[in-house]
Amino acid sequence: MAAGLTKTAIVQAAFDLLDEAGMDGLTVRALAARLGVKAPALYWHVASKQALLDEMATQVWRRVGDVMSALPADLPWPDLMHTYAVTMRKELLAHRDGAKAFSGTTLTDPDVIRRQEITFANLVRQGFALGEAARGLLLLHYFTIGACVEEQATAQAIDSGDDRYQPGRRADMIGPDAPLAIEAGDVIFGDPDTRFAELTAMLLETVARTRGVMPNR
Repeated sequence: MAAGLTKTAIVQAAFDLLDEAGMDGLTVRALAARLGVKAPALYWHVASKQALLDEMATQVWRRVGDVMSALPADLPWPDLMHTYAVTMRKELLAHRDGAKAFSGTTLTDPDVIRRQEITFANLVRQGFALGEAARGLLLLHYFTIGACVEEQATAQAIDSGDDRYQPGRRADMIGPDAPLAIEAGDVIFGDPDTRFAELTAMLLETVARTRGVMPNR
């Protein structure tokens, strides 16, 4: 085992490498070179690339949990769920390819999972059956991951000079016979913050119907 090499240092270096090179560039070999060690030295701390991603994701969800567990106990449920979606999006977008890298991972710290008890207890107090609360959060969870994957992929393409998402090119490709499809592009490829807020509000209306109360947003 390389002297002074810790799991904390490895995970931080992995975040740095991900931000620089993206998911494709995050390899055990590249990470070892960054840390100035041979790849086998990393396996004392993380058994595989997937194990590394699990550790990284655990840090991300720990930060989400920090926000959620600090919310007031009497915070109305629409605000609680809205905060979950917004916080999750912020953390995923904080790292290049974050949504792609941290989806499908397994949390390695049971305390991160235990703190979900606070959120579930809050929702149950406000009239949700536990299953409804879990499904509502899961709906927001899946939506946010998918939205962030699309947002990051589109932003990276635009930053690289790809003009496929330019409204003018899209309109030219569609042609004059589909004006509604052209106009819909203003929503589909509009401001991502606005789009996320509008779609989250629609999802909260759906969640509200599972308990018969519309959110006041």
